[in-house]
Amino acid sequence: MTKRMIWVLPVAVLAQGCVARTAANIVTFPVRAGSQAVDWSTTSQEEADRNRGREMRKQEKRDAKERRRACRDAGYRDCD
Repeated sequence: MTKRMIWVLPVAVLAQGCVARTAANIVTFPVRAGSQAVDWSTTSQEEADRNRGREMRKQEKRDAKERRRACRDAGYRDCD
């Protein structure tokens, strides 16, 4: 019986921390999930700027390609 008590007491003390941590995770889960859903559904200013810059570079590339094509169609040789 005493040997069992030697093991039970430390396990019980350590398990309290696990139980408390699990309870805290369960309580805060809806808040974290809601926050993540809002983050996924909205675009931050940084993301908007990055996407706008990417789209501008793509448009500039398309414009340059179209200018080269128009230059060649006009009969010029040095269109690059």
